[in-house]
Amino acid sequence: MTHAASIVGPELTKLYQLFPDEAAIPAHEILAPDLVPPPYHDLLVHPHHMTVAVERFYGQPVDVEVLHSRLDGHCYSRIIRLRLHDGSKVVQFGIVRIHLDCCSPPVRDKILEGKTPLGRVLIEHNVLRSIHPTAFLQVMPNAKLMEQMEIDEPSLLYGRLGVIFCDHRPAIEVLEILNPISE
Repeated sequence: MTHAASIVGPELTKLYQLFPDEAAIPAHEILAPDLVPPPYHDLLVHPHHMTVAVERFYGQPVDVEVLHSRLDGHCYSRIIRLRLHDGSKVVQFGIVRIHLDCCSPPVRDKILEGKTPLGRVLIEHNVLRSIHPTAFLQVMPNAKLMEQMEIDEPSLLYGRLGVIFCDHRPAIEVLEILNPISE
């Protein structure tokens, strides 16, 4: 069993450096979990897939849109956004680095296909997984992030960094930022 206190999470700057021409690091600060405001707290502060959390919150499935990707040996990285299945709204932006050597061939193939959200791929293939959020963020989007998230006006965003273990191995590093939620 892996203990959360011993898990070193991904660095925001290193994830953004995977795509230096496509993403600029927005202004951000690290928040303690209890300082993440509602409704973002319930969507971020948990050990579950964001795919499941946003689908439950919005009451419909989400589709993945791969904006940019790169394959370096056994590491596959991509910038994505999740959009509500009805096409109405982008609900999440993400940068993901996946160590493909930690995945079975069918899981690798489905991930590389880029048509199914990562969480759904892992769930559908019954991958033994555990999700470990390692930092919570408050983000002020820059112009590039606003464009990627289809936001017209800048406002504070909230997100998380984390590691997903597959079959007890640290396989996936994630940055997940939620789109503004109007209550």
